[in-house]
Amino acid sequence: MTPPERSVALVTLGCTRNEVDSEELAGRLLAEGWRLVDDAAEADVAVVNTCGFVEQAKKDSIDALLEASDLKGEGARTQKVVAVGCLAERYGTELADQLPEADAVLGFDSYRDMSTHLQTILAGGHVASHTPGDRRRLLPLSPASRQASAASVATPGHGDVAPTGGTVPTTAPVTDATDLPDAVDRGLAVPASGPPVVRARLDGRPWAPLKIASGCDRRCSFCAIPMFRGAFVSRRPAEIVTEARWLAAQGVRELFLVSENSTSYGKDLGDLDLLEALLPDLTAIDGVERVRVSYLQPAEIRPGLLRAMAQTPGVVPYYDISFQHASEPLLRRMRRFGSREAFLDLLARVRADSPEAGIRCNVIVGFPGETEDDLAELEAFLVEARLDVVGVFGYSDEDGTEAENLDGKLPPHVVAERLDRFSRLVEQLNADRAEERVGEHVVVLVEEVDADEHTVTGRAAFQGPDVDGETTVVLAPGAPLPAVGELVAAVVTAAEGIDLVAEVP
Repeated sequence: MTPPERSVALVTLGCTRNEVDSEELAGRLLAEGWRLVDDAAEADVAVVNTCGFVEQAKKDSIDALLEASDLKGEGARTQKVVAVGCLAERYGTELADQLPEADAVLGFDSYRDMSTHLQTILAGGHVASHTPGDRRRLLPLSPASRQASAASVATPGHGDVAPTGGTVPTTAPVTDATDLPDAVDRGLAVPASGPPVVRARLDGRPWAPLKIASGCDRRCSFCAIPMFRGAFVSRRPAEIVTEARWLAAQGVRELFLVSENSTSYGKDLGDLDLLEALLPDLTAIDGVERVRVSYLQPAEIRPGLLRAMAQTPGVVPYYDISFQHASEPLLRRMRRFGSREAFLDLLARVRADSPEAGIRCNVIVGFPGETEDDLAELEAFLVEARLDVVGVFGYSDEDGTEAENLDGKLPPHVVAERLDRFSRLVEQLNADRAEERVGEHVVVLVEEVDADEHTVTGRAAFQGPDVDGETTVVLAPGAPLPAVGELVAAVVTAAEGIDLVAEVP
C-alpha cells in the first residue's frame, strides 16, 4: 500500500469523457491508499488529464501543466507533475521532449499501474514516456471480433478489466453489503451481482457522465480522435448498469451517457438496438430521475432510437447531434454524409416525437475548399433549424488527418472572419430560440442554491451540462429552499441569451 501521507490532485481538462477517466484514476489511486486533494498546491503529485482535441484545447492543457509545474519549489507541497490523457497519449515522447517541466508523460496503457508509476516518480525514479501509435490497430478491423480482444487493450473509463478478462484485485474484495460504505470511501463498490466499480466522485454535482463506449470507426477527414482513442468498443450493458447504480448511490440524479459515437453502441456486440434496450434499465434505477444521451451521429440515427428516446419515461428530450456543416459537397470533403434537406428532415422527425426537444450541434467553418455557396447553405440551415445551442469552430489542421493535406486551404484571417461571422449569427439565433421557450413549463434539476436571492439554478430537461445554458428559478417569498439534486417545476418567464429565468407557479 502507498504510505498514507502520499497525496494526489487530479486536474481535468476537456470533455466529459475525460471526467470519467479522471474519476476512474481517482478510484484506482484511492484503492491503493492515496489521499485525493482538490488543490494541486496541496498535493505531492499533480496529475493533469489533458485534452488533445483541437489547437486551443492543446494550448490549455500545456498551460495547465506549466501552471502546475510552477508550484514546485515555491513553498507548495507539490513535488511532481505528471501528464496523462489525450494530449499525452497522442504525442507522448514528443510532448515530454518539448515540456521538460512535466516529470512524466503517461499514456492510457499506464492507467492500470498509475499508483506504482507515481510512487516511482515521487521516489526520484524514472518512468519512460509513452511512445505514441495508432490505437485503431490494437483491435481487429471487424467490430464483431473486438470484444474478445478488448480486455487486452487499455480503455479508460470502462472499469478495471484485466488483460485476461478477469477483475484486477486492487483491494480485498467486498462481498457483503455491510462493507459497501468502506468500499465507497476507497473508490470501490461491489454490488451483489457484479464486479467492482473502480471510480470515485471528484465533485458533488447531482449529475455525472457515464461512459457507454470508447473510440470511433468513422474517418472524418478533420478528426484525429480515432487515432489516439482507438477503434469503437462498447461497454457491456451489465457493466454500465452496475456503474449507474453506484452513481445513484452517490447521490447522482441524472446520468449523462457519453462516448465518441453513441449511435454505434452495440454494433460490436451484435445488436445495434442495444441502446434502446439499455435506456429503460437505466431509468428504472432507484434514485435516477433522468438519463441524457449525447454524441449522436446524424448518418447513424435510426427511427427506433428516436422512438426509444422519446417514449422511455425518464429519458430527457435532448438531442446532441454532430452535424458539422450543412453543405453536401463540403460534407463529402469532410468524409461525412448529409445535406441541409436531410438534416432538416431529421430535425422534423425529432420534433414530431418530442415537440419540446432541446437540440444542439457543433459546426466547423473555414474547412479547406469551403466556398461562399457552402456558407450560404450552412447559414440557411442554421436559420431554419431553430437549434437551442450551436458551437462554432474555426478549422485548423490536425496532425495526421486527411484534411491536413487537402488543397483549398484558406488563409487564417479568412477562417477567423468566418468564425466571427457565424459565432455572431448563432448567438442571435440561439437567443431567439430561448425566447421561444418563454411560457413553457419546465422541471429543473437544482445544481446551485442562492439563499440570499432566494433562487436556485440548474437545468431544464432540454439543457445539457456545462455549455447548453441554465435555468434560474425564482422562488416565491417564504417558500422553502430546495436542496441540490431536487427537481423543481416552474414556468419560463424570461430569457437571457441562452439562459432562462423561471418562476414556480
